[in-house]
Amino acid sequence: MDHSAIFGPLVSAGHSVSLCGFSALDCYMGFTPLPFTRVDTNADIPALARLLEGLRFPGTDIADGAVDAGEHSYYFRCIDPEDFFHNSNPSSPSYTLLSFYQNWNTKRFRDPLDMYPLIRALRFTGDPRKIPGSKKDPLRLDPGNQKEFALPTSEYLSWQSGLNPRADHFQALMDAALILARYDEPGDSIIGRNTQPLKEILRSLDTLSPGLPPKSEAQRLLLMGILVSPNPGRGLELLKAAGFIREFWPELDLLDDVDHSKEFHPEGNVWKHTLETLRYRKTTTHNRAAYDFRLSLGLLLHDVGKPLSASSGSRRFNGHAELGAQAARKFLERMEFKSSLIEDIYYLVKNHMLPAALPRLPLIRTQEILESPLFPTLLELYRCDESSSFKGLDGYYESSAAYQSYLRNRRNPYRSADGKKLGKQGTRKY
Repeated sequence: MDHSAIFGPLVSAGHSVSLCGFSALDCYMGFTPLPFTRVDTNADIPALARLLEGLRFPGTDIADGAVDAGEHSYYFRCIDPEDFFHNSNPSSPSYTLLSFYQNWNTKRFRDPLDMYPLIRALRFTGDPRKIPGSKKDPLRLDPGNQKEFALPTSEYLSWQSGLNPRADHFQALMDAALILARYDEPGDSIIGRNTQPLKEILRSLDTLSPGLPPKSEAQRLLLMGILVSPNPGRGLELLKAAGFIREFWPELDLLDDVDHSKEFHPEGNVWKHTLETLRYRKTTTHNRAAYDFRLSLGLLLHDVGKPLSASSGSRRFNGHAELGAQAARKFLERMEFKSSLIEDIYYLVKNHMLPAALPRLPLIRTQEILESPLFPTLLELYRCDESSSFKGLDGYYESSAAYQSYLRNRRNPYRSADGKKLGKQGTRKY
């Protein structure tokens, strides 16, 4: 990703600029960047305001300054030059794994706390318990930071053990959730909230002072980071086990109280079903950390209307799509997402039941929905929804064929949009 437009003025003015934490780790691991970049600089706030147009101040608990550039945001932390790579102050990262930097100008990495063995293990295996055998590695360290690393013991080789005892509880919890979602070992299973790994993380987090509740912007960044990562279910399960979702995202917490019919949803209740759908997303590039955020957010919220809906006889969850669309809108407005994204998710949640019936519905009921540029995303949501329940994809393929037929008819001047032949007098004009 090209950061020149943002970082160039700072470097030209003689200031240092380093990607830090998740942003530096993603760069080393070759991941598609998060929708936001974390930056350390020795520029002070007046210098940032002078050099960066549109600088805003999200609050020191998030960053000293921030700049929005289209769909991407940059968060700057102003560091004293003498303390640029020092990790003994209260504002240090919550986990030592995040004490990792890349100098943007030289492209060299900085590893002041010798976390390289752990980072290397995570990069090559996704599992900190496994050390890759190859000695070749492209990590370029700054001069003075290059050394031979002895292979650590399994006890040391754990990001959980690097918890900063002075870290804020909420920030450490959010960082742990994103680490799990982003760098944990790839696998088919979702780590349950009662499993030993999550219990160990929660026990260590309980030793920290509570700190201030996260602002809506911090919650928004967390949700975005988790949902574009390979294992969102693992991060979300940690947040749920810690009570974070109950406190801040109650719409999602209610999903765990709603049971499904085992005949149609053998994967479990609405919460488990929702997490299962996220496992069937496809990457947007050949990169295991590149997932479509709109699709992921639509999947997370597609059934939030079920706890709010009524059941009548054998018909369950009547009107849950419409109720869910309204609940999703309120949820996203509370976290101050952009209105355009909120409307996109409203469309996905409200219409998520339609693709299943598409081959049987008259065009007059579906054409407006089919005309949306988001309809391909809606079809993908349907595919993930069906896959999560082990039903097979026959319905998805039928709906895809119906959509393809609609597009073909629209392009044909001798047929109506529903495929009926038109006479010469009825030929459509373009």
